[in-house]
Amino acid sequence: MTIPPLSDEQRQQARQAATHARRQRAAVKHRLRTGELSLAEVLAIADTDDVIAHAKVVDVLKSLPRVGAVRADRVMKRLDIAANRRLRGLGRHQASALVAEFAPRKRT
Repeated sequence: MTIPPLSDEQRQQARQAATHARRQRAAVKHRLRTGELSLAEVLAIADTDDVIAHAKVVDVLKSLPRVGAVRADRVMKRLDIAANRRLRGLGRHQASALVAEFAPRKRT
């Protein structure tokens, strides 16, 4: 099945929509990085927001403070989450395991 040719106006609209989506995902990841949002809140947003729901899990995890590519990869492998999984594609057990993994620890 071939993709129908798009007019210049349609291409421009698609570019604008893609730019808007990237900026929206970047804003949520920034709020996660600064601690304004928790991982649980981001997952709740993804339930209702299609743009955020299409963010990759690994990218969201790497936005967390003190989580880099190595730790994100290890956690995802341990929880049996595919590397290309999107937020909306997480099962409820996977989502709750991620929230538990990255829940703020209480200092004693």
